[in-house]
Amino acid sequence: MIFLIFSVFITSLLFVIFKLFDVYKVNTFQAIVLNYAVALCFGFVHSEISLSVAEVPQQPWFLGATILGFLFITVFLVMGITAQKNGLSVASVAGKMSVVIPVVLGVFLYNESIGFVKIIGIILALIAVYLSSAKSDTAPVEFKNLLFPLLLFLGSGSIDTLLKYTEDTYVSKGAVPMFLSTIFGCALLFGVFFTLLQFFSKKVKLEWKTLIGGIALGVPNYYSMEFLLKALQTEGLESATIFTINNVSVVVLTTMFALLFFKEKLVKKNWIGIGLAIISILLVVSA
Repeated sequence: MIFLIFSVFITSLLFVIFKLFDVYKVNTFQAIVLNYAVALCFGFVHSEISLSVAEVPQQPWFLGATILGFLFITVFLVMGITAQKNGLSVASVAGKMSVVIPVVLGVFLYNESIGFVKIIGIILALIAVYLSSAKSDTAPVEFKNLLFPLLLFLGSGSIDTLLKYTEDTYVSKGAVPMFLSTIFGCALLFGVFFTLLQFFSKKVKLEWKTLIGGIALGVPNYYSMEFLLKALQTEGLESATIFTINNVSVVVLTTMFALLFFKEKLVKKNWIGIGLAIISILLVVSA
């Protein structure tokens, strides 16, 4: 349970760091690229197995790690934009509501059942993302305000699904740090590639605060993943229970951070959306 508690706190902290990037005008994409270099180093330090670079592509989890690396850097960027443009609470709701995606896909991948309660939970999750993105109680939600929360919702769900499938099927307990290192390494390579494209298309300036931001993001990013994977491998705790506690707690804690530290103002629709988010997670993973 201690791993789960750490994962909740550190995951919530990631949303706060993205918000601080906007406050201090840190280049979000560059900081994300640097963060994966930091996370990669931490993965190698904590790894219980030693593999040469040539041996890594031969591992059964390598393909999944490569795809996850691409998803990590793109979804991480979307998460940062959502936190900055829509607010911490919207970003956390959109990211954590994505639990419905692996639940739905579990019907096809693991022949899991889907009943009336789960269907209600999925519908409530979609409504929660919509309501939490509202800027006022009277005007309808504009597409520009809904775009990034929806992308975050779909991207986070894809990551959760592939991460759980790869971890269940191919990754042993001792291989978790190396598996994570490979994901972070692939994300770093994709990030460097995109950065080079920026260099060729326009002038890109690297500032010290971007370097500091990358380090500040990379350390909690690595540990949020390691603690979650270790929590999933804890005997006596079902993954459904872990995802329930993790996602609900992150939504609540991130909303508290938004209200206390950033004075974000939530309209009635936002509060209803957050409430539906918590209810939908409980329904989906407990049914």
